[in-house]
Amino acid sequence: MNKGLIADIQRASIHDGSGIRTTVFFKGCPLSCKWCHNPECISFEKQIMYYPEKCIHCGRCGEGCFSGARVVCGKEMSAQDVLSEILLDKPYYGSDGGVTFSGGEPLAQKDFLNETIDLCKQHNINCAVETSLIYYDKEIFKKFNLVMADFKIWDSALHKNYTGIGNEEIIENFKKLNFLGVPIIARTPVIPEINQGIDKISEFLKTLENVKEYQLLPYHPLGNAKRKALGLDSDGFYAPAKEFMEELKKYAYIC
Repeated sequence: MNKGLIADIQRASIHDGSGIRTTVFFKGCPLSCKWCHNPECISFEKQIMYYPEKCIHCGRCGEGCFSGARVVCGKEMSAQDVLSEILLDKPYYGSDGGVTFSGGEPLAQKDFLNETIDLCKQHNINCAVETSLIYYDKEIFKKFNLVMADFKIWDSALHKNYTGIGNEEIIENFKKLNFLGVPIIARTPVIPEINQGIDKISEFLKTLENVKEYQLLPYHPLGNAKRKALGLDSDGFYAPAKEFMEELKKYAYIC
């Protein structure tokens, strides 16, 4: 039985696919995006997150933190453990909801992911994934009802500068995924300080018939509180102005 490292399981989510969903955040990602809103999901190791404003100075840290000031991020779970959490929400899924595997990068723990998907399918649970698409596994992707994939920056050198990895493999994986017939929602996190080539990304995605929607997601600074809790500096980015997002709307589309 495979064990996975899970950062968090969020219940009753409405932002990670259609309907009401359970979002399972996998810990570990080969990319290290400088704006990542889930910085605690980048490392493949367990980490301590410290929120000093919650500390009550009880001196009992070794017994576990009762105030939520000291949080261990990363829990080893079996696929059955994860399924048990997912099944708690199944009565609320209706015809549209289900589970979304996020992160981090779920495909970085592909054996564990595959086993968890198979268990979910035994219970007729709709399965979606949020992925950087740095990995491609035909047999796993065929099992998803929906793939939400990031295309962050058009220029590969710039992509490497801000994420640690070039985008050539990601582009090829978009093309390969297109042939599987699984619906794809492509996404770009909008970072105003970076020339992301959103017009070129949009043109490329329109050549892929199974990309059903291209979403432009405005950067938000919510990850900075978690960066601080990890002992990291602020990412230094700012949320885009509404006018800027309005200007970019012409590149987003729904088929």
